[in-house]
Order: sequence, then structure tokens, then C-alpha cells
Amino acid sequence: MKCKSYYHFFEVIANKTRFKIIESLMCGPLNVGQICLATKEEQSKISHNLKVLSGCNVVDVKKDGKLRIYSLNKETVEPMLRLVEKHVQTYCEGNCGLK
Repeated sequence: MKCKSYYHFFEVIANKTRFKIIESLMCGPLNVGQICLATKEEQSKISHNLKVLSGCNVVDVKKDGKLRIYSLNKETVEPMLRLVEKHVQTYCEGNCGLK
């Protein structure tokens, strides 16, 4: 499943579970078990959401023996997250209007 639009891309990353996965991977590559511990979610839920993130190339996956190691897409996603963080710190603190 490739992202075919801005809407689809942001829909993929806006899901709470998927964003918790993204946040956990901001510290570095992790396997599924480590992501489960970091997010406090069940493995089946994490695996399902990793498949969606991988399908949209938000995360990269490499095999290490029997383990699959997940990391954020360094070319596009990591720079985008840094830019979003800068935007939020500069413009959104307390002014977002969300409850």
C-alpha cells in the first residue's frame, strides 16, 4: 500500500498507535518487542500498524537473524519530524485551539 495523496499520508501517521510507534523510533531502531515495551501496546496491534507504516515508507525494516529491526525513514520522515517539532515549538504552544 503506497501513499497516494497528502491526505492518506497524514491519515497514516495521525493514528495514535502509529504515532506512538514513530515517537519510539525517534530514539533509534527497535524490534517489535522493544516497540511493544515502549508503547505499552500488544504485539499484534504493533505488528499490524508497522505493516501500515512500512507500506507508506514511513519506517524501514531490516532483518537481523530472526528479528526485524524497524527505523524511521531517514531521508524524508526524520527531517519532516524535526521541521514539525520546530513549527510546534515556535507557533503552536498553547495556541492550537484543540481540546
